[in-house]
Amino acid sequence: MHKAPAGTVLAFDFGEARIGVAQGDAELGLSHPLATVTGNSNDEKFNAIAKLIREWQPKHLVVGLPTHADGTEHELTRLSRKFGRRLHGRFNLPVYWVDERMSSLYAESLLAEAQVFGRKQKAVLDQVAAQAILQGFFDGGAAEYFNGREEGSEE
Repeated sequence: MHKAPAGTVLAFDFGEARIGVAQGDAELGLSHPLATVTGNSNDEKFNAIAKLIREWQPKHLVVGLPTHADGTEHELTRLSRKFGRRLHGRFNLPVYWVDERMSSLYAESLLAEAQVFGRKQKAVLDQVAAQAILQGFFDGGAAEYFNGREEGSEE
């Protein structure tokens, strides 16, 4: 496992239609929902992400890595890895991948506990899922790390 280095972090719950974003500080170990990024094109989405990166000045990024319940990968796993590599390529920041298998269920339960349902829940669900991903990173570390080279390759 890769532990969270000090500094501000932005985390992403990647989806093809919406991308949830959370922000946190590794030294404090606290995360909070930030935004839901949408757009008609990848350029629109990455422009919105660029604004968040300029505003928050993160030291590194975290991307949730979805898998089946048994840990096997599927198409969204591949797309999430591609998204993380694009983030690194555009913003030259290290990317950590975190197992996100339970993040959406956790987010739904938190929102239900807060009495947030229906359309109100849909508007913030991805952000809260990103918050759960980031909190998982602070609490337990990341499964993988990417700084421009695939894990295990020579530095």
